[in-house]
Amino acid sequence: MVRPYIPKVPLQPITSNNSLPPQSVHQNKSVSTPFTQHFNEALHNNSQKLTISKHASLRMEQRGIKIEEPLWDKIASKVSEAKQKGVNDSLVLVNDAALIVSAKNQTVITAMNKQEASSQIFTNITGAIIVD
Repeated sequence: MVRPYIPKVPLQPITSNNSLPPQSVHQNKSVSTPFTQHFNEALHNNSQKLTISKHASLRMEQRGIKIEEPLWDKIASKVSEAKQKGVNDSLVLVNDAALIVSAKNQTVITAMNKQEASSQIFTNITGAIIVD
């Protein structure tokens, strides 16, 4: 095997470049809300949103499953609560549908109607959520 020739370059010491002026730190004194409040709001808003995968969206359309916004909010809240308790993947049962939701990724993986779900065996589920 022929190895390519790589010339050795002597190491150069790193020196500071004093030609740049020091940057001043600007602080905004008129901050009305503390950082922790913004952080908690962002965390709360981010954890309450569920993403519907392309596959789940297609299945919901094919099977005529319609879920209203208030129910989505309730599902998202319960999935977030389950995630805090260590649930990764959950089976979510609502009035006329069953959803497989990744609590870890906040994503609906697939959806089926209740009739279909009654004849299925669900594996690799670490939690079940029943929402009325």
